[in-house]
Amino acid sequence: MNEALNLNLSPAELQGVTELALAHVGDAVFELLVRQELCCARAVPVRDLHRSTVARVTAPAQAAFIGRIQPLLTAEETAVYKRGRNAHTHQAPKSATPGQYARATGLETLFGWLWLTGQNGRLRVLYDAGKEKDDAT
Repeated sequence: MNEALNLNLSPAELQGVTELALAHVGDAVFELLVRQELCCARAVPVRDLHRSTVARVTAPAQAAFIGRIQPLLTAEETAVYKRGRNAHTHQAPKSATPGQYARATGLETLFGWLWLTGQNGRLRVLYDAGKEKDDAT
């Protein structure tokens, strides 16, 4: 089923996809990984699933997440992250600083790029590495 959802775009096909479009996909991918983790862990009461998910997908949380995985990124992944981080986004939400919002956008761009290029294994490695120790379930 996972393969049916993945496009496995070539680098040439990705040339026309903007950083913010990659971030749009990456936002959904990141949230799906968080939801999957929380759902399968059974450590979070069902009534708290949404609140726990939202807490992990905010810009400040994503900015902290990229800080934990940045040393693990390849040169190509770092370049993709920086493209997203430096993209001209709209005003940051009130809950985040502009820097946090930029780093979160970079993370989402990276996750969107990994997803669209079919690098699901790498997504899992980076996601697992970025989880806070007290979040590990």
